[in-house]
Amino acid sequence: MREMAALVPNPINESTVGKENGVLGHPQKELDAGAMFVLKSKGSWLHCGYHLTTSIVGPVLLSLPYALALLGWVGGVLCLTLAGLVTFYSYNLLSAVLDHHAQLGQRHLRFRDVASDVLGPGWGKYVVGPLQFGICYGAVVAGGLLGGQSLKVLQRPVFGSLTLRLRRTVGILSPQRFIYLLSNPNGTMKLYQFITIFGVVVLLLAQIPSFHSLRHINLVSLTLCLAYSACVTAGSIHIGHSKNAPTRDYSLNGSGENRVFGGVNAVSIIATTYACGIIPEIQATIAAPVKGKMFKGLCICYAVIATTFLSVTISGYWAFGNQAMGTVLSNFMGNGKPLLPNWFLLMTNVFTLMQISAITVVYLQPTNEVFEKLFADPKMDQFSSRNVVPRLISRSVLVIVAIFIAAMLPFFGDIMALFGAFGCIPLDFIFPMVVYNVTFKPSKRGLVFWGNTLIAVASSVLSAVVKHVWKTARNMYDFNIPSRCLPSTLGASRFCTPDCSSVP
Repeated sequence: MREMAALVPNPINESTVGKENGVLGHPQKELDAGAMFVLKSKGSWLHCGYHLTTSIVGPVLLSLPYALALLGWVGGVLCLTLAGLVTFYSYNLLSAVLDHHAQLGQRHLRFRDVASDVLGPGWGKYVVGPLQFGICYGAVVAGGLLGGQSLKVLQRPVFGSLTLRLRRTVGILSPQRFIYLLSNPNGTMKLYQFITIFGVVVLLLAQIPSFHSLRHINLVSLTLCLAYSACVTAGSIHIGHSKNAPTRDYSLNGSGENRVFGGVNAVSIIATTYACGIIPEIQATIAAPVKGKMFKGLCICYAVIATTFLSVTISGYWAFGNQAMGTVLSNFMGNGKPLLPNWFLLMTNVFTLMQISAITVVYLQPTNEVFEKLFADPKMDQFSSRNVVPRLISRSVLVIVAIFIAAMLPFFGDIMALFGAFGCIPLDFIFPMVVYNVTFKPSKRGLVFWGNTLIAVASSVLSAVVKHVWKTARNMYDFNIPSRCLPSTLGASRFCTPDCSSVP
């Protein structure tokens, strides 16, 4: 029997919507505990915009000037714009499919539900469900690792040694690592201890009962991404006009094979920067009737995306040209001396560190939903001891295991790099096109059908090419682009830029 979640907080509303659209509603299925408690539908389109922004806009946008350095002005801006248009279109297609089923009286709250209903039970149970779970839980692990690294670097500001490391690693560092320069040195704590400290914060935030309950945190997250983007943009413009401004060269580095690999890497970074992976779960937080509300939420999200992505990308590449590093904050160091005041760098990096915790909790929601479904009783009150105790235990175990993996596998980003190419691209670029064509069956002579098909095929090719390039680049000793930059991933890219060094 097909597994499917349907939610009708107000049956009159949904049936009315169905009648207004000439659709006869189908009998509702009883909600399970995961859908009822974690994905409760009480939010507005404004809250939806907060959730969408937190799930998409993260510190990875600080790597976009580096992507432009690999593509040039025309290619970089074109790819950035095209990826934005494609993902906005893709998410609206998926939202339209969800709206359609809601009007039929079968509101799908999870990725695996819509996959099961449209493509068949096997797709939801064995493909989409495990894929999304792996990506989201991988994002939690990556968040723990990067949060720990961010706290670790608060400890040791050594200008000379960091500059040397920058040169040795081709300048690719995670954005938070600059806090090394801005606090008290001589610390002796190990990385796993900082990961544990950050894990305690995530452990507390993980107990927030539902996705909808994160709306205020995600509003703060939205503000934080605007704040550090404004800081980076202002910093780049200041450096570009200062007497210490670097010599700018906008030509592409390398030649032949290196340029091809660099171009593929840049396209992958840009594509996965726009990735989300939890669109149905976010739409599930909207109170019925849902029609049209997701579009408004996406408009808020993409207004923030346009503001942050374009400002950081253009100002960073304008200021540093083809010398733009894996994170534009690396360029702020200059030749051993910061080009901006320490307090300004500290403020910028603290903003990014704070947003990591919000993003980590957002990507924990799909795993919370799975375990809530398994252990909670939907017939009991959400805050009864029968449900609170299993929730506390399961969420604590989820976070503890993720933090343990982060502490044991500081190279986790390498694993996620390959996995991300086969996770975020299928879920965000391919799946929406396929389910829309299957659900609405547009004419095969029309632009919609062939446009969707072209996007799905091109995305599949990109995913395959990224895998090939990633494998090839790892075996090339003289390849200038570090392997961890090939490609960016959903899990890692929600938090940081490509990184090829680790904090000791």
